[in-house]
Amino acid sequence: MKNKEPEKDNVLVVEDEEDTRFILERLLSKNGYTVTSCRNGEEALSVLNSFKPKVIIADWTMPKMDGLELCNILKEKESTKFIYFIVLTARASLKDRVTGLDIGADDFLVKPIENQELLARIRSGIRIYNLQLELKNIEHDRAVVELATTLGHKINNPLSSLIMSFSSMESEMEKNETEKHKDDLFVINQSIERIKNFVEALKNLQNPEITKYALEKNMLKMDPED
Repeated sequence: MKNKEPEKDNVLVVEDEEDTRFILERLLSKNGYTVTSCRNGEEALSVLNSFKPKVIIADWTMPKMDGLELCNILKEKESTKFIYFIVLTARASLKDRVTGLDIGADDFLVKPIENQELLARIRSGIRIYNLQLELKNIEHDRAVVELATTLGHKINNPLSSLIMSFSSMESEMEKNETEKHKDDLFVINQSIERIKNFVEALKNLQNPEITKYALEKNMLKMDPED
């Protein structure tokens, strides 16, 4: 049985100079990355609708939309803010670097670029991207558990009142009335049991899982019968 090849990490190159773009594509492809490239920030926004990179390498100076404009847009969006953004620039001044960092760039490389340094920065960027994604998932799971626990406690109070009222009503009913409403009482009792089980599942939720529901909606998986 063949071992499954590890999934390649995606890198997007945004560079208006054709020769530089070609060299970067070739370098990254040879080093095991899945590479897509485009000529400016506007094209990059279109590409990102279908291509999901962990790292973007973008030239600062480009027509239509430069690297910093692109960076600013992506860092404002929840779906792209964790992408590690490397700016390529001929500007070496501290003021320019501060400007880029204020906008949200994660790293800078001054042209001409040394190949091994670029590859090292990409590897570092991918590690940071993966760590941020892992932390995001941990925070999401914790929020789901806290929400489930809160809902469980909130439902538990009116459920307790319902159980007591049902028990009191059932005990005060005459025998013939009980028989007459037997089916209704059975349904109410079964519904109460289902709500009790649901509340317990919410309060004891530890490892939330999301499953497909209907109409392209997802739902929280509570137990194997969901």
